[in-house]
Amino acid sequence: MLQPQAVVRNALTTGRDSVTVFLTDVGHGLLDVSHSMLAMVGLAVVAGALFMGSQDDLRDTLEARAWGWLEARHLARSGGEDLAAEAENEPPAAGPVNTSSTADPADLTRAQANVARWIVRRYHVAPEPVARLVQESWTVGQRTGIEPTLILSVMAIESSFNPFAQSPVGAQGLMQVMTKIHSDKYDPYGGHLAAFDPVSNLRVGVLVLKECIAKGGNLSSGLRFYVGAGASDDDGGYAGKVIAEQELLKRVASGQNVPPTVVPIIANVAPIPLVTPVPVVAPAAAASESTAHAAAPEQDASARPERERVALAR
Repeated sequence: MLQPQAVVRNALTTGRDSVTVFLTDVGHGLLDVSHSMLAMVGLAVVAGALFMGSQDDLRDTLEARAWGWLEARHLARSGGEDLAAEAENEPPAAGPVNTSSTADPADLTRAQANVARWIVRRYHVAPEPVARLVQESWTVGQRTGIEPTLILSVMAIESSFNPFAQSPVGAQGLMQVMTKIHSDKYDPYGGHLAAFDPVSNLRVGVLVLKECIAKGGNLSSGLRFYVGAGASDDDGGYAGKVIAEQELLKRVASGQNVPPTVVPIIANVAPIPLVTPVPVVAPAAAASESTAHAAAPEQDASARPERERVALAR
């Protein structure tokens, strides 16, 4: 018969062995699970790397985000947050002006939208760039006193809304401005290559057009100067074409139904002769002066400087 002490000792030994076996089994199980989890993580990493390698856009996005995060951390540690704030408040360096070449047609007023839709159908151009040009024509026209429909009609006749048009004599862009002559006007927009930026060319072209109208004294003479003809010279019907196109645009802006294929009625805008001032002479000298006065217009026409033949815009 076993002693009570022996019974207790056997029970303790059995319990200890059971706990040891249990803990050993649990440890082995956790080790197996860990191995499996590590294998799964490894497989996931490999699969993710393969997927990222096949997705260029996603990889570039993640790289940009990671670089931005690292740069932000670097600035924070080096005290560069204040420098970054100062840089944001500094004025931009001299360079090309950021001029968007498109606009949402839904942002236009009713008159502007009417004109934009009509131009799109008539000249087979995209609505978003046309919306921007119409919007800018209204803005610049209000600032300079030039009617926006006149600005758009000059574009239509000059380039048919092709921003990359170039004439044999070097007139470039939407409004066919002579870039070599007016290169200084493009300086605020980054230089002469801005001639092919639609908005920049529009702004410079309006400045040139305003100068031509001021020089000619009226619209028809100003258009003749713009195209390269003198105020009293034949412009090949250019002024009449521009004015006829403007009349169509005015009708469209007012809401009238004008077919985009309509042929404008071009009025014959006669050249305006140059007026030669006649001095007042005494009656006794009238006979001797009559020959000089009669020959004055012919002499003036023959001696007119060649620069009168070269308009501001051409």
